[in-house]
Amino acid sequence: METKLCTVAPKHWPIRAIEDVCARVTSGGTPSRRNPGYYADGTWPWVKTQELQDKWIDRTEESITDRAVAQSSAKILPANTVLVAMYGATVGQLGLLRRPMTCNQACCALVVDETLADYRFVFYQLLHARSQLKNLATGAAQQNLSGALIRSLRFPYPPISEQRAIAHILGTLDDKIELNRRMSETLEAMARALFKSWFVDFDPVRAKAEGRDPGLPKPLADLFPARLVDSELGEIPEGWEIKPIGDLAEVVGGSTPKTDRAEYWEGGTHPWVTPKDLSRLAMPVLLDTERKITDAGLAQVSSGLLPRGTVLLSSRAPIGYLAIAEVPIAVNQGFIAMKPRLGISNLFLLRWAREAHDEIVSHANGSTFLEISKSSFRLIPAVAPTAPIMQAFDRISRPMFLKVVEHEREVRVLATLRDTLLPKLIAGELRVNDADTFIERVAS
Repeated sequence: METKLCTVAPKHWPIRAIEDVCARVTSGGTPSRRNPGYYADGTWPWVKTQELQDKWIDRTEESITDRAVAQSSAKILPANTVLVAMYGATVGQLGLLRRPMTCNQACCALVVDETLADYRFVFYQLLHARSQLKNLATGAAQQNLSGALIRSLRFPYPPISEQRAIAHILGTLDDKIELNRRMSETLEAMARALFKSWFVDFDPVRAKAEGRDPGLPKPLADLFPARLVDSELGEIPEGWEIKPIGDLAEVVGGSTPKTDRAEYWEGGTHPWVTPKDLSRLAMPVLLDTERKITDAGLAQVSSGLLPRGTVLLSSRAPIGYLAIAEVPIAVNQGFIAMKPRLGISNLFLLRWAREAHDEIVSHANGSTFLEISKSSFRLIPAVAPTAPIMQAFDRISRPMFLKVVEHEREVRVLATLRDTLLPKLIAGELRVNDADTFIERVAS
């Protein structure tokens, strides 16, 4: 039986099944965990369904060996293979292999015959059909798509040259999104490394204490002391203090206006944050929220409208999602919201909360799920540097963070363009020759 999806298209576009445009449709396998020789020093990247995030896959958490490939159902798949998650919470998620890889048995691998179809066009067809695809999943305990069903999916295909042109337009937007994300990841890693060096490992202080060059410009190096002293948290730089985090930030929580009161929600304009909003972030930057509340709804939240720059930490289920709000926001009851006190950098608080994650969790309690209260959180001790060093850290790391914010804003614009263009191009409503004009109009 064949399953037809996305049927709105020009009549001259022929309808073909997935198996008709693929050289191979297969799945992978999981080499036995009992044999360490299958995984240790593996050279073949091994993809799991949770790694399918609707984009190129460049690297994987695990790799398997040649022996594992030879002695299990895992198969080497060529670059440009399209992967579809068949089981569980990730069903319908997609990935594209940047280079030859292997995958587990929960992935359906589409090796597209590029004389018949463009692999990226097939990827975007499936992406466009995601909601329909999920509706086809069966199973009570766990939703699943069979390999046979995926093979039978039928889509309209324009001429190969037009497929490639459509894929190029959409792919260019996705590539720019991915480039922005990678640049942001690099900047984030640099900022985290700087924080760890200065405020966790105390590298400049240790270098000066040992008579070594701390590797900093002299005016900056002079801000650091040349010895460590004992404290309740172990050795810390001389002149620094141990303070409860509540001394560095005003700590507040939030609440949820009654959801059955339309006047609190309908036509809302104030961003209202839940941990779910933070769970979707690739970077610790909050630009918008799924839901918004009205002035009347805002009046029901005791902490009111929190200012731009507030540091958000999810306080339960799970503890540890982090972001800085780049717009004024209200929060629900699942947050520790930190408003930096005078002279304290919100970037210092953000990095501290990440480094102190285990310590924060150790102060949590709860039978159903762990939660940390505001009162417990306020008492957690932190190493507080002198004001000049706090200012120096902010001065150096602020431009990195602002660049990340810029990248995230651009990603939102690019994603909106892609999501607007995708259905129009796939359905043939917008022809390739008009796409550039359309982009200019939407962008303006």
